[in-house]
Amino acid sequence: MNKQFITGAIVVIVILLGYGVMSRSDTNNDGSDAGSREKSIITVDGSSTVFPITEAVAEDFQKTDSLVNVTVGVSGTGGGFKKFCAGETHISDASRPIKSTEADACKASNIGYIELPVAYDGLAVMVHPKNTWVDSLTVTELKKIWEPGAQGKVLKWSDVRASWPNTELHLYGPGADSGTFDYFTEAIVGKEDSSRGDFTASEDDNVLVQGISNDQGALGFFGLAYYEQNKDKLKLVPVDDGKAENGAGAILPSRETVEGGTYQPLSRPIFIYVSQAAADREDVSRFVEYYLDQATKLVPQVGYITLPGNSYERARDKFKKRTVGSAFAGGSQVGVTIDHILDAR
Repeated sequence: MNKQFITGAIVVIVILLGYGVMSRSDTNNDGSDAGSREKSIITVDGSSTVFPITEAVAEDFQKTDSLVNVTVGVSGTGGGFKKFCAGETHISDASRPIKSTEADACKASNIGYIELPVAYDGLAVMVHPKNTWVDSLTVTELKKIWEPGAQGKVLKWSDVRASWPNTELHLYGPGADSGTFDYFTEAIVGKEDSSRGDFTASEDDNVLVQGISNDQGALGFFGLAYYEQNKDKLKLVPVDDGKAENGAGAILPSRETVEGGTYQPLSRPIFIYVSQAAADREDVSRFVEYYLDQATKLVPQVGYITLPGNSYERARDKFKKRTVGSAFAGGSQVGVTIDHILDAR
């Protein structure tokens, strides 16, 4: 056989094989053509409560597309909205609705937003595991502890209930930039951001875990998912809202009581806010759609509670229609339903 013919055939085969490899490497797992796109970055920031969900979604999403890098930061819900309304991020994680002042800041920067609920969360109230006297707390007692007028007055456990010991009461909670702080003060004190100031505050829930677990006089609160991750270090306290329709007596937060609406008033939806302009980017649109598609799988994996019924399908429809604005009148609202959020126009 002619040597030139053999050599030529080998060259053709090598070229064809190389083309096949290049073709495969230029195609992502989702079937999109990676070779025709440049690398992009999607920037997310905000709530420490929502962070584990968004981080889990981002990690999974990036496995489907190597050309998209999703960065997820934590600066608290309020800190996240500051960046979002300044145009520094594409998506803002939020453990409470956007406030009117934040909405005004976004409007001033010409930034529209799409409000999407992604999960339910309960706020856990906790004490040191060796605390033997607290079996439950009422909403009235929590207000007595946390309201602004308690500062300098409610300093010992006996100031809450006379039958409790004279042990010093030390308080731990999220900082003022936290949506969890906003919701707790609205639900317990009756006014958002209204609280005594003499407590140990941190946007890092791990700092709060360490504080409560090392202080026998401690009382603190943060999201239920973080309690679930640290239940061996903390004692969970049932809360009684005094309303028979929500269940008689004190109720412990759990997947069942939060989803069923009996753990009140400390159950809440949590959100992502998507920039209207960013939503028109192909990579951001795919990420948000992936987020809502995978929520039923990933939300429980990181300790949160999925939305009921067809809520994620309706959220996808809201995103697809680019329905902008908030269903809220500028801040946290206790007892709001998912239907109210998704039906808002």
